[in-house]
Amino acid sequence: MKKIAVVGAGSWGTALSLVLGDNKHDVRLWTHRREQAEEINRSRQNKKYLNGVTLPDNVTAHFDMEQALVDVDAIVLVVPTKAMREVCQEISQLLKQSVTIIHAAKGIEPGTFKRVSEIIEEEIPSHLHNGVVVLSGPSHAEEVGLRHPTTVTVSSHNLTEAEVAQDLFINEHFRVYTNPDIIGVELGGALKNIIALGAGISDGLNYGDNAKAALITRGLAEIARLGTSLGANPLTFSGLTGVGDLIVTCTSSHSRNWRAGNMLGKGFKLTEVLEEMGMVVEGVRTTKAAYQLAKAQGEEMPITSGIYHVLFNEENPKDVVDRLMTRGRTHEMEDLSNILGGTRS
Repeated sequence: MKKIAVVGAGSWGTALSLVLGDNKHDVRLWTHRREQAEEINRSRQNKKYLNGVTLPDNVTAHFDMEQALVDVDAIVLVVPTKAMREVCQEISQLLKQSVTIIHAAKGIEPGTFKRVSEIIEEEIPSHLHNGVVVLSGPSHAEEVGLRHPTTVTVSSHNLTEAEVAQDLFINEHFRVYTNPDIIGVELGGALKNIIALGAGISDGLNYGDNAKAALITRGLAEIARLGTSLGANPLTFSGLTGVGDLIVTCTSSHSRNWRAGNMLGKGFKLTEVLEEMGMVVEGVRTTKAAYQLAKAQGEEMPITSGIYHVLFNEENPKDVVDRLMTRGRTHEMEDLSNILGGTRS
């Protein structure tokens, strides 16, 4: 049995706490809100974010970060990317021993273009960990909470730490693979949220399955093109954290990015969408970062660019889709071979 702090009591943090609790670990689920911690401990449920899922008795909620970190063997970071630096700064001040650090966030920081693992490494000193592990893959919290079969990937520059994370989480309902390509794993998980926004927009416009299939396929090409330019292994994007995560996020009403896009396609403004959602929609912030990053890398990402203009310049979604459909002619196989070869034409 290990002592594990899960930092972030949203739907995904709660679901991962359940997995770790099923594996008989001592789990401390941290939230910054006292009332939420008290409700979880009283009812054994996180009713706001994962209603109907009962947590094992060995999962306890905490609102005091220092108490949650006492003698832990591992920390699982499941906070929104915009809060990651602040939370890591607090952890670095309170942590007394070296631990395994795992994050399950999916995003890129605008301006710096840092992946989440890079943010963590900047804010938590190296003597407090042996390398950051990322956990990613096609995994709706609602289904994990019901113990439906789910398969994810863990990755780190330190294979030993990745295997530690694998052992912490793996069980009969939650299968965990390892992958050494942390760049590809993180970028696949972050960038697919942009395409999920687009899939939701397409569905909100009632454009049907043909359009959504094309969007997902060409979206994967964009993800792989940018990812390989940043040093990712192109094969990673054909795996769980690439096409797997892309499919589940673009085709399910569980996906908050799909739901946000769906509302945009139906004519709602971004401010209205975010107010209605009541939860972080990571794809919005990641779209801004990816749009900036693609320009810096000299990579063409027409779908990402179109969604950026819908989100931040209030362009009409239908006009953006029509513009994508009337782009100049290109050769699909030439594009795919460039991606698989990790090169650009």
